[in-house]
Amino acid sequence: MQELDNRVAVVTGGASGIGLALARAFVREGMKVVLADVEKPALERACAALDGEVTGIVADVSEPASMETLADQVYDTHGVCHLLCNNAGVSVPNLNLWETEPTDWKWVHGVNVQGVVHGIQAFVPRMLTGGEEGFVMNTSSGDGGIAPLAEQSVYASSKAAVSILTECLAAQLAGQETKLRAGIFYPSGGMLNTGIWTTKRNRPAELARKNPAPEGSEVKFDDFMAGMKKVGIDLPVQDLDELARFAVEGIRKGDFVIMIGRETMEAQLVERARKLARGECPTGLLPQM
Repeated sequence: MQELDNRVAVVTGGASGIGLALARAFVREGMKVVLADVEKPALERACAALDGEVTGIVADVSEPASMETLADQVYDTHGVCHLLCNNAGVSVPNLNLWETEPTDWKWVHGVNVQGVVHGIQAFVPRMLTGGEEGFVMNTSSGDGGIAPLAEQSVYASSKAAVSILTECLAAQLAGQETKLRAGIFYPSGGMLNTGIWTTKRNRPAELARKNPAPEGSEVKFDDFMAGMKKVGIDLPVQDLDELARFAVEGIRKGDFVIMIGRETMEAQLVERARKLARGECPTGLLPQM
């Protein structure tokens, strides 16, 4: 989808972080942007900060009815959606799998996996009926989408699911010769200072943990970076606006994998495959901070 000017983009999780950076990039391209988020005050601030034709709609991606309502509002206002960015995501504390609780899985997979599915189910049929060129970009993560971090079993497994369902979606759209294409967006290039580090602020009360998370399992971005530096690991930080501009170019080119430095994944995946072929577990633990 090379022409973006005057096209309509919908971004879930659009009130902050990567979603807001994507919105800024799309506005610069002349797109009409609809931001969807569960945080109404943050959504209002985001829309006020953006120049251009921007609309904010409160929506909960984990609820199918909420996404259908979002699609209704988008089509009532614009009559079309050209670019769907299923970007909303949450995470939980780093835990041993046996220390996780059912609600950890229900919340994270409800947003990260089912939220993507709900977005596809609400928008793609309408996009196909409209008959116009379009693109679906689903935000995954190298943590799970390429290789998991053992400490993040809930989050990593959700992102692995997003990568696989996007692969299936892309094959279906292309194989049936539609005008839609789909791609996986791997936020990349360095560490990302986004709201994913503090998503518990949006965790519904009915999905709260019964037991407090163990001490040290919840880490803020600055504390994590300081801890890594303490053990001799100096991690680069990726500028979100630069990342969003990179994503725009990937959308234009119709790339299936949109990732800074994606050529580096080959060696990682080959080594992972070799270990699996030898019957070994390819995943290890991070250094203790």
